[in-house]
Amino acid sequence: MRLTQWTDYTLRVLMYCAATRGREQPVTITEVAEGYGISRSHLMKIVQELAAQGLLETTRGRGGGMRLMKDPAEINLGAVVRQTETDFHLVECFDPAVNQCRLTGNCRLKGALGEAINAYLAVLDGVTLADLVDTPKAGAVSLVRRSPRSSKPALGLPAKG
Repeated sequence: MRLTQWTDYTLRVLMYCAATRGREQPVTITEVAEGYGISRSHLMKIVQELAAQGLLETTRGRGGGMRLMKDPAEINLGAVVRQTETDFHLVECFDPAVNQCRLTGNCRLKGALGEAINAYLAVLDGVTLADLVDTPKAGAVSLVRRSPRSSKPALGLPAKG
């Protein structure tokens, strides 16, 4: 299973807000966009959706930004993923409207994949936003640090490979 970019960015925004919780100034979309190197306009849509879902409080204008409306321990990862992912149909037979598979009556793949999705979501149901980030400490260093060889932010993510 692969999460959409929308869900990935949604989780990043929530994690960033949780990790910087408690500081005086709210988090800005520009700060998050620059920190992760992603489109500001794309993040604006995500933040609007998170505000509509009651997860973020947003304030416009000078000194504005966003803050979590709930304690990170109350934000369930499984619920967020279910709200942001639009398609859990891993294979054609999951959707009766488009299923053309001739093996539908004799195939056990749908059941196995269905169990896998349920297990995947069950794991996410046991995780909160608080589980994903360290509790912010007074005077904590920003999540974004500059790479020694580049002016681009380095987020301390594990190397691929």
